[in-house]
Amino acid sequence: MKKNLALPLLIFLSLFLLAGGAAAVEIGATAPDFKLPTLDGKQISLSDYKGQVIVLKLATTWCPTCKQQTQEIQSAGNFLRDHNVRVVEVFLQDSEKMVNEYLKGEKFEMPFVALLDDGRALKAYNVYLIPRVLIIDQDFKVRRDGSLLSDRELIVEIEKFAKK
Repeated sequence: MKKNLALPLLIFLSLFLLAGGAAAVEIGATAPDFKLPTLDGKQISLSDYKGQVIVLKLATTWCPTCKQQTQEIQSAGNFLRDHNVRVVEVFLQDSEKMVNEYLKGEKFEMPFVALLDDGRALKAYNVYLIPRVLIIDQDFKVRRDGSLLSDRELIVEIEKFAKK
């Protein structure tokens, strides 16, 4: 009898734990705030950019699709700059040296800041996939939370609410 209950209980617990790790930030919810260091040691809060549209990218230096997402964001650079969009890239579990090497030679057409996560962003956003790209509006509300998107998809999402 105990064997018959063990398997369904194990399946239920596995599904429960997996579902808990897959929770995204609800669209329309206030973006979770955090304060993290930049590459030069300055402390920045995500809420410092309230009043601007924010593209928040949660990523690592070793992830190939994270690099691809950076290229898509750069392709939309002129649009992002013209619409006063701030790009905030949070590097999860990467050292300052790794991030500097990753960003070496990159040129951003829009306001950009790289932050080093100490676990606060990872926890606040319950990161379960990378790259994770969120679009946060001027009122600090989440408008999009998901994975990889093209430069065109990024522009279309921002055009829905951003002012030039």
